[in-house]
Amino acid sequence: MGLVVLVVLGVLLVPWDAVPGGPVEPVPAHELFTDAQLARAEAYSRWARVWSWSSLGVSLAVACWLGLSARGRRLVGRATSRVPGPWWLQAVAAVVVLTVVGRLLTLPFAVGLQRLRLDRGLTGQAWTAFATDVVLREAVAVVVASIGVVVVIGCARRWCRAWPAVVGTLAAALVVVGSFVYPVAVEPLFNDFEPLPDGPLRAGILELADREGVRVDDVLVADASRRTTTLNAYVSGFGGTRRVVVYDTLVETLDDDEALSVVAHELAHASHGDVVTGTVLGAAGAAAGVGLLALALGWLRRRGAPGPGEPAVVPVVLALVAVATLLAAPAQNAVSRAIETRADVDAVRATGDPDAFVAMQRRLTLRSLADPTPPALAALWFGTHPGVLTRVAVAERVGGR
Repeated sequence: MGLVVLVVLGVLLVPWDAVPGGPVEPVPAHELFTDAQLARAEAYSRWARVWSWSSLGVSLAVACWLGLSARGRRLVGRATSRVPGPWWLQAVAAVVVLTVVGRLLTLPFAVGLQRLRLDRGLTGQAWTAFATDVVLREAVAVVVASIGVVVVIGCARRWCRAWPAVVGTLAAALVVVGSFVYPVAVEPLFNDFEPLPDGPLRAGILELADREGVRVDDVLVADASRRTTTLNAYVSGFGGTRRVVVYDTLVETLDDDEALSVVAHELAHASHGDVVTGTVLGAAGAAAGVGLLALALGWLRRRGAPGPGEPAVVPVVLALVAVATLLAAPAQNAVSRAIETRADVDAVRATGDPDAFVAMQRRLTLRSLADPTPPALAALWFGTHPGVLTRVAVAERVGGR
């Protein structure tokens, strides 16, 4: 049922044909970048993929060994069985152990990527601040995973057969709650936010918001420069928590017309309720995922794995979630690219300035050393946004060129 709902919502809510006139051909890379710029971006991206994909591979292999092999499950069981207290405390202890082990084994790859970013001037973050961010991210991951496994095990203990329906409903509700909570509870852990000061840029943003019919709850500046030199902006939350956030690096680097192109893109997200769309799709996906999890746990239980009502099932659940997350990435990112493309179209229409949009995309790409011509598999599996060459082609078509 969850999969049916997810597919129907995906067909109805996702703008698969946002570009007028149909799909575009990416512009040639040499129209925007020199050979030296392309070579520098490709060299950085190649090593960034080495570190990132190696970390992903090791993390997935460790999770599968600990969760899907009898020896790995026994090892986790011995580490957590000595924890005194009720079953839920043992489940949380298992999450902590697995998270810490996974993080320690992949930490060298994270350090290698950070070293690469430091060498290329993409960050000036001190190692102490980097370590703090790592600890905070893992703490958030432990909290989220602990809530998930406790809900699964608790419901399975209470409703032996009906637990997938109960947990699926709760998971969908938690996704919705998380959309409200994340902007006000999690984002401030990693950045400080201040209102964008009065001036031409703020006035331009408010004018754009009026033009696009968007109620702007607030426009905030994040102190992203303490951890990165790249330029970015985003919209998060909805209702009373909706905010457009721009990096301080963007405010300080881009001309106002280029910055307004970025903000127009974010306002387009708010205009179309893209956060709501993502939340609804995420809720349906969570419900479907619980159904698939129940099928997988039932199949594994017949082959000697723990049942869903036992604390020992924690490594199995986390392994299955890790595999499912990787397998679902292409579909999830295809939806993201479609939504981002519509926001690009609306941004060019709202500003009426395709030249500023193209200049902004070029500058963002150079600043972040993004690869304009990534491998097709990388773009398909991990690309949350269209490539810069495609985005420029979209802007030129919408701008009538």
